[in-house]
Amino acid sequence: MSEQKLTAELRTEFGKGFARRAREAGKIPAVIYGHGAEPIHINLPGRATTLAVRVSNALLSVDVDGELHLAMVKDIQRDPIKQIIEHIDLQTVQAGEKVTVDVAVHITGEVAPGAVASQEATTVSLEAEATHLPTSVEVSIAGRKAGENIHASDLILPQGSALLSDGEALVVRISEAAGEAAGEAASA
Repeated sequence: MSEQKLTAELRTEFGKGFARRAREAGKIPAVIYGHGAEPIHINLPGRATTLAVRVSNALLSVDVDGELHLAMVKDIQRDPIKQIIEHIDLQTVQAGEKVTVDVAVHITGEVAPGAVASQEATTVSLEAEATHLPTSVEVSIAGRKAGENIHASDLILPQGSALLSDGEALVVRISEAAGEAAGEAASA
């Protein structure tokens, strides 16, 4: 995944009133922290930032007065009603550094006739290089029969990433379709 570039401005005022005025001006208050450095309080452009953080595990290149900061979104605070972003916490990362991320699991394919699949885990935790974060992990259920469950250890991970979730954690359960089981019981 490539990094999103954003230009930020330093902020020197704090508090609810300032944050409200910044949001009214189309900006999002944020803080960049990590690696033992002092936190940097900034304002990010509202629309560009909202678009950039739509992607899970977004990697941002933030320009603060000519100084570039490579950062990951650590937390986003949203208005509970309007769902607009009120504040973002960014964590500094370095190229080559390994970070922990939760990655979505996407199911592809169709199970064998008479079977049904249910997704038990929608995400798995991975360790990956900060500049090569996976956006998802795909798992194929094509032709799988009832009883052929898929565990986290069965997933094919993107290159350079390692599984941190429990390997025995159930990701996809494949069982008999309810109609099939009832039909067999009636005929017995």
